[in-house]
Amino acid sequence: MALKDFLPFFLSLAMTIALSATARAESVSLVGFGDSLMAGYQLPPEDAFPARLEKALREKGLDVTVANAGVSGDTTSGGLARIDWSVPDGTRGVILELGANDALRGIPPEETRKNLEAMIARLKGRGISVLLAGMLAPPNMGADYAARFNAIFPELAKEHNLVFYPFFLDGVVTEAGLKLEDGMHPNGDGIGIMVERFLPTAELFVRSLGKGE
Repeated sequence: MALKDFLPFFLSLAMTIALSATARAESVSLVGFGDSLMAGYQLPPEDAFPARLEKALREKGLDVTVANAGVSGDTTSGGLARIDWSVPDGTRGVILELGANDALRGIPPEETRKNLEAMIARLKGRGISVLLAGMLAPPNMGADYAARFNAIFPELAKEHNLVFYPFFLDGVVTEAGLKLEDGMHPNGDGIGIMVERFLPTAELFVRSLGKGE
């Protein structure tokens, strides 16, 4: 059989490889950047928020990966110190979830805001979009602290035109059955509720990046 008889096969194979490479190139790489709430404190890796969110987004037909860059105990100052090397090149979007430990430690809200704004600026400077996940101060910090802290997240989202999710622990924070024995961190069921409520915002975020479908 002459070589020319194999040309249609080779052309078809080359086209398949090219299309496959293009599909892989269009996959959206996200990073979940946060503290223990993102890291999946005391949970198996597959139950952590990023893994569960990735699964939910893929079930929506979106070609997405969500890397877990959560560090238990991290504050906004800790996040700022590691933001450059924790978010690899090629990342299209970051879910920025930090601030809870700042509030627990009574760190001045002005410092928290400054750190978050610096992280947003660094990410946007690299061409990486940001989905900002909000947090609320615990009641024991008092009304004045809460008012100053809680305002950080919606104000930053508005000023920097970010996709915004108002409260990362929505649906979980007041439900004992959705938290670990420490009464602070979500259990597997709690993560499921968080992902369910977060999903529409995450889907909007991915679609705003223009790829992944």
